Amino acid sequence: MDALASGRTDIGAVASFVGLCRDEEGRLSALELEHYPGMAEAEVARVAGEAARRWPLLGLTVIHRYGLIRPGERIVLVAAASSHRQPALAATEFLMDYLKTRAPFWKREHLATGELGAWVAAKEADDAAASRWAAPV
Repeated sequence: MDALASGRTDIGAVASFVGLCRDEEGRLSALELEHYPGMAEAEVARVAGEAARRWPLLGLTVIHRYGLIRPGERIVLVAAASSHRQPALAATEFLMDYLKTRAPFWKREHLATGELGAWVAAKEADDAAASRWAAPV
């Protein structure tokens, strides 16, 4: 976050979100995130560009990990800088809603029992949250 505002006097707000892997009440030993290299990065960059067009941002960082991620480890970072808090907060929420529902990452559970668990689907609540960003028809 410091890198977004370092040396800048026009930035009045940096909003950020860090997503962590949960253990789901001791049920999980890890999440495995898969993606298609190149495609996932290009799609995240495309949506970051959309956020930059929607809001007057002065800086934006999106980092999404993949591979095996253990409970307590970071999965994602979204940080947006703007002159004012509202655009920074809105852009951060927009990007997280996108990443939770439509980003080309696939999550698979690794259970604490040692078994390989199910693929994780987007939740209805996540889809509902993302629908607020749909462009008016």
